[in-house]
Amino acid sequence: MSVGIEHTYTLGEIVARLGGELLGDTQLQIDQVAALETARPRNISFFATTRLKRQLDATQAGAVILNQENREATQKPRIISNNPSAYFAKVAALLNPFEPAIAGIHPTAVIEPDAVIAASASIGPFVHIGRGARIGERVKIGAGCSIGDQVAIGEDTLLYPRVVIYQQCQLGARVILHSGAVIGADGFGLAHEEGRWLKIPQIGRVLIGDDVEIGANTTIDRGALEDTVIEEGVKLDNLIQVAHNVHIGAHSAMAGCVGIAGSARIGRNCTVGGAGMILGHLQIADNVSVSSGTLITKSITKPGAYTSAMPFSSHEQWLKNAAHLRHLDSMADKIRHLEQKIAELERKKS
Repeated sequence: MSVGIEHTYTLGEIVARLGGELLGDTQLQIDQVAALETARPRNISFFATTRLKRQLDATQAGAVILNQENREATQKPRIISNNPSAYFAKVAALLNPFEPAIAGIHPTAVIEPDAVIAASASIGPFVHIGRGARIGERVKIGAGCSIGDQVAIGEDTLLYPRVVIYQQCQLGARVILHSGAVIGADGFGLAHEEGRWLKIPQIGRVLIGDDVEIGANTTIDRGALEDTVIEEGVKLDNLIQVAHNVHIGAHSAMAGCVGIAGSARIGRNCTVGGAGMILGHLQIADNVSVSSGTLITKSITKPGAYTSAMPFSSHEQWLKNAAHLRHLDSMADKIRHLEQKIAELERKKS
């Protein structure tokens, strides 16, 4: 995520804004966040696991964020938090705020009739905004974006350059769309007739809730009949494909190259690791975690972690294992036969 102007705060000011317990010099000036290994005296870092104790001992960071368990792991100025990584994220946001939008419409932008643009919005060069579109307060639209007819964009939303939003889609407040994202393209809706594919018009929309972030070159298809829905707080990485009529529950997060087929319904607070795949028309319960590279082929009704990926091996070993996989069915029959034989022998002995 790009950042704007850097700011400097004392440790005391940081704790006053964000909470936590401060041990040490309240007047220490902090101008940036950094990793333990690369931090400088005016940087703040965080320590979350004893595996990094060596880095903590050697760090030049001026201050560190730790949890209660590790509060005495260093004598440096430190902030004690129940969730050091989340606190670190808040400090990073405090020190690196986004540049405020400079209100106005660039002279090269094309604004179609009936579009309503808030006076505080910033419209960059070569942007196209369609008929009847509604652009909210303090929205920032980067160069070369295309906003379709009757699109609605909520306040404080940020579109990086070359985002495309098709007609009638709706974005909530404080949404972030990175470059190359395409919202509302047609879903893969086809009917087969006499050896040819017939296109099924996709007449739904994409509805995106508040505080959603969508990565570069991620695509979210419009619904075929009903809407594709991305609820509030969802975070999608780069290069993700979300097909038509998918519903993703609030505060779920997905890493790069995930693919979700049409009409799948993902619960709230779910996570999907990189390159995870979810087949169409499945239901995924709330609080489900899908590991990287996992293929989900049936619905998941209970929360928990799910994994299907095989561990990698040398190619020679993989070929041997693959050969065994081809014979699993016959091996299972042989095992059942042996079990029956053993059961018969045990009955005879008794």
